[in-house]
Amino acid sequence: MARMLGERIAGGLGQPVIIDNRPSAGGVIGTDLAAKAAPNGYTLLLGSPAAFAISPHLNSNLPYDTARDFLPVGQFSSLSFALIAYPGIPARNVGELLALAKIKPGAINIASAGNATTTHLVAELFKSVTGADMVHVPYKGGAAAMAALAGGQMQAMFDALVTSIPQVRSGRVRALAVTARARTAQLPDVPTMAEAGVSSFVVGSWFGVFAPARTPASIVARLNAEVTKATQAPDVRERLANLGADAVGGSPEVFGRFVREESDRFGRLIRNAKIRVD
Repeated sequence: MARMLGERIAGGLGQPVIIDNRPSAGGVIGTDLAAKAAPNGYTLLLGSPAAFAISPHLNSNLPYDTARDFLPVGQFSSLSFALIAYPGIPARNVGELLALAKIKPGAINIASAGNATTTHLVAELFKSVTGADMVHVPYKGGAAAMAALAGGQMQAMFDALVTSIPQVRSGRVRALAVTARARTAQLPDVPTMAEAGVSSFVVGSWFGVFAPARTPASIVARLNAEVTKATQAPDVRERLANLGADAVGGSPEVFGRFVREESDRFGRLIRNAKIRVD
């Protein structure tokens, strides 16, 4: 996502865009670096729910405050999840999976990319909405969770479309439903959660650009214009669609409101499910 966006806005800004990957600590390292950068528009953060809607509710010792230390610039993309299952279990749709969980409480293991990750929280939301008695099993990353599912050690998992689509097409896993409002063109035969009988279950991940607090409004406006222009480019929309994602765009104000709503939503889920990181 960062490279796709960077390539597009570099031309409009007349500046090279360097992607500085700072992995580990659930994004805390990279987010902290951006929070403490000079507010001149030359250091930006490609943020996601992990940093702005989840970590603040789990870690009281973050070295930054996402609401205080960042300004929203614009949302780049949104992507949905798929509920996928091991093909060897007798569940070809969501209804059959829920029936199986009811017949055998606690026998269905649902994997995630790790404790308190987005895939974990989506699974907890699903359990809360449906009342399904499933056991959450966290792995060290999405690849490990996917391998366990494809190998039959796990029975189900929520995964981003961008990584689940190739596995579904290969037959290693079975897609039961997508968490978007509408079916995806990449998996046209897979129903939405609403079509599968779980109404109002629309949830996903997203990527957006943030600038350090105190960045001048004129710079934020200029950056927003370039991000918006990128989301409107046909080739960008096509590349995102191939990943199971959608281009979004919009003003900093709209994006800021959306981030606050996401934070409130995940915060409630974390408190209700009593999720901890220790």
